[in-house]
Amino acid sequence: MLKFFLNSRSSSYLRGLESEFGESTNAIRLELNRLEDAGLLDSYSQGNKKMFKANTGHPLFPEINSIVMKMTGLDQVLERVVMRLGELKKVYVTGAFATGRDSDVIDLVFIGDHIERTYLLGLIEKAEETIKRKIRYLIYNTSEYELRKENLNENGLLIWEELS
Repeated sequence: MLKFFLNSRSSSYLRGLESEFGESTNAIRLELNRLEDAGLLDSYSQGNKKMFKANTGHPLFPEINSIVMKMTGLDQVLERVVMRLGELKKVYVTGAFATGRDSDVIDLVFIGDHIERTYLLGLIEKAEETIKRKIRYLIYNTSEYELRKENLNENGLLIWEELS
């Protein structure tokens, strides 16, 4: 879930986006509103903040998500992991990437049973070299996931799911 927030207290966050994109905070606000008008973003109020998140129901979301995954190297991680990992059911990205911020660390949560941990660790080490980022990971079996799925659905971004 990509989140952005705008209010008088968040101006430093907007200024960070301003320097990253080379645009004024007003231009960034206008662009966020245009993306919302186009249906690519949803917004809601949280106190005095206006929060934005990706509209996962938009027809272009899968394509945009794919582009983001390729840019960050997450597609390489997932392709390698899924092939030989075990009974993988879902993969979430959490932390900074799940909130729409760049980071040197990618946080992943793997859901499944009989996950081959040694193999996973080897793949993660190789992926870190490839994408030049650190990867932190958690593994939950399906029963552990049932206890945590509400939190993951709220704070994480589902990036892979086994097709049934």
